[in-house]
This record gives sequence, C-alpha cells and structure tokens, in this order.
Amino acid sequence: MKKCQLSLKVAHWVFADLALTRTCEVSYDSADPLAVTMVFGTDGERPVRWVLSRDLLADGLTGSVGEGDVRLWPVHDHDGGLTSLCVRLGNLHTALIEFDAEPVANWLARTYELVPRGTELDGVDWDELVQPVE
Repeated sequence: MKKCQLSLKVAHWVFADLALTRTCEVSYDSADPLAVTMVFGTDGERPVRWVLSRDLLADGLTGSVGEGDVRLWPVHDHDGGLTSLCVRLGNLHTALIEFDAEPVANWLARTYELVPRGTELDGVDWDELVQPVE
C-alpha cells in the first residue's frame, strides 16, 4: 500500500468578492486506487471530508468536468496559462474552493507514478468477486 499526501491552503469563496483561506489535506492511497480524499478545515473541530475520482480531479485541470455534487474547472491567466483549479462541492448548499493548480498537478503526477492511469483495477480478482454468496 502506497500513499501520497498534499497539504495546502485553499480559497473558500463565500461570496464573489470574499474568499476565506482554509486548510486542505488531499490524500491518495493505492489501496483505494480510484479515489482521492479531500479534508477541509483540518485545524477545526469538524473537518469536512469529500471523496472523489482521481481521474475527475486530473481532468478538471484541463477542462470543465463533473456533474451533480462535484464540478471542477481550470482557471487561466490572460496569457492562457493555468493558474488554479476550481472545485464546486454540494448541490443545495455549495462550497466553491479554489486550489493553486501547480501543487495539485505535481501531486497528481506523483499519484500516477504510484498507480498509472488505467491500471487501478489490475490487481482485482474478478472471479472471486462474482462468485455467488452462500
């Protein structure tokens, strides 16, 4: 089992002109190779935990992705360079979180070194999984 973690400050956009700085711990565990866990407010009494697809997070760096409770999109500067990644979480009560793109992209590259894209389920014993329960 291999793990990869990232700790960073993110902008939690409360209003269009008001962002609060929050802590975020992003983690990846090769034992659950399809998922990324984000824990916001790790220094508070009630941190908020979201689990989403690693590929969805990666795809959000290049274009708008997601539906329902999780949506992601890249933000570019005037020259077209990638500056940040926006993540909208929730449907009724939404949170808009903005990450600096570079540390997220570098961290994702490390996770893909641990478990390359497309090989996440290579170790699964499908025959055992599909046996009827007695």
